Parts: sequence; C-alpha cells; structure tokens
Amino acid sequence: MARKAQGVPIHGWMAIDKPSGITAAKVVARVKRALNAAKAGHGGTLDPLATGILPIALGEATKTAAFAMDSRKTYTFEVTWGAATDTDDSDGAVIRSSNRRPDKAAIESMLPRFTGRIEQVPPDYSAIKVDGQRAYDLARAKEALNLAARTVEVWRFSLTSMSDTDHARFEVDCGKGTYIRALVRDLALALGTEGHISALRRTRCGPFSENRAISLENLEALGHKAAASDYLLPVKTVLDDIPALALTDEEARRMSLGQAIALWPVVKRKPLTGLDEGQTVQALCGGRLIAVAEVGNGMVRPVRVLNH
Repeated sequence: MARKAQGVPIHGWMAIDKPSGITAAKVVARVKRALNAAKAGHGGTLDPLATGILPIALGEATKTAAFAMDSRKTYTFEVTWGAATDTDDSDGAVIRSSNRRPDKAAIESMLPRFTGRIEQVPPDYSAIKVDGQRAYDLARAKEALNLAARTVEVWRFSLTSMSDTDHARFEVDCGKGTYIRALVRDLALALGTEGHISALRRTRCGPFSENRAISLENLEALGHKAAASDYLLPVKTVLDDIPALALTDEEARRMSLGQAIALWPVVKRKPLTGLDEGQTVQALCGGRLIAVAEVGNGMVRPVRVLNH
C-alpha cells in the first residue's frame, strides 16, 4: 500500500535568510514544518557558521534545484589572520599558527592570483564524496585525506576593509563548487601566513537576494498564514536565463506525458534565435512551466516534467 504524503502540496521557491549555527538540512526541515509542505529541498548548501541566502525549493520546484546550485553567488566574509584551523573556519581547532600579518598592499597584490578560473582543493571538512563517504565524516574520524583539485571560477575578489592587523573583510563573486574556506586558506598561505574564516554571509544566489528573503524566525512566526505566501516565488524563478518556448495546449499535453514535440512549429509561431543542439529550454504554456526540456535533432524532449 502506497504511503500517504504528509503535508500540503506547495510549489515554488523561497529565499531564506539562514541564521548561523544551523545546517542547511535543518533549515529545510524547519521550513517544511512551518509551511506544512509535502516536499522541500535546498538549492545550494551553506556551512553551519554561515548566514544569508539559502534558496528553498518546494514541491515541483525541487526538480529545478540544480539550476540554483549552478548559479552565480556573492559572499561577504571576515578573515582572521595568524591561525589555521582543521575546518578552515572558526568552528574548528587551531592546527597551525603564524606571527605574520599581511598589509593592505600585500593582500591586494595577491588577489588577482585567485581570480578567474583557478584550481582549488576542497577543504577536508566538505561534502565531497570519497569512496562513497562524505569527506567531513572521514575527517572527523581522523582519516588522512588527499582530495583532488577542481577547477572553479571566481569573477571578483575584493578587499573591502581592515579593522585591525588581525582581520580583513572581503567580497567575492564566484561560481558553482567554489569553497570560500579554501579560498581563504590558500590566500593566507600565498601571503606567507595562516588564516581562517571568522564570519561568512551569502548575499546572493542566482536570482535570490537579500531583498527577496525572509528570516527563518519570521517565517516560523507566520507559519501557515497567508502572509507566508507573499515570499513564495514561481517554480521557473531559477530558469530566467534559459530560453523559453511557448507551447500550445496540445503540445503542452503531449510534453506533460513525457513525449517529444517538433521544434519547428514552436519557433515558427515565435522565432527564437541562438538555439543550439543540446540547448536546455523551459517549455511554457500560458506562462506555466510544463517541463525543463532539451533541443536536439529538430525535436524538443522533456528532461524534467513538472506537475503543478
């Protein structure tokens, strides 16, 4: 016998201003409980230490979560010089120390080295999988790790202030998979010292920003009230940068059944330039997202069909 779903079907995105000291998974659980939602997930994790924008996908929006994870992100953070920790942030234990403190000129001269496409080794305390296990579980078990470097992209790395010789604040625009803790670790070593993150905030994640967010505390205070829905954004919010195809009712019906449709009639009604083989598109009918689809061989094939 099928298990009855718990909660009510809510479909869309919500930007939560995450508090410090809680995991992304616990935020998801609390949002789900506050809204009595049947299904929820997040579109890009945040460390427990971090605060700021955590996109929460509800219902069918979970099928578009990968697009939030792949999006451009902005962080502001504080670095404490002179001490490296095992987690690369202030939640960890100090493992190395240095008396050297970089000045403004030294810091700014080094930032271009960490801008653009760079190679980065993830922190040992990360969600990277090693032989099927999370790196942070192996790190906690004191197992030696040798994580492989990955290519990440940093579009902007700016020093914003220095309150004293022990601390500096920065702002970064970066892409998917960039670990700010690793960026700080490597910057400190390049400057001939040690360092770790002592404060971290995400101010933007793709289309989600602080002016569209609600704090977890305020959402829980609203609970199931109608006012909570004021913060619910459409399922297609994370697809704004993806070409949209307008379908007829019949085309939408076929695609909702998982069937491919011919591309030519769709673009003949409304020409759309720049469609390449393998291009991901959003298939809409009357403004409603029917599917995330892919163009190829003159056809539009649904990749993820949405039922909402």
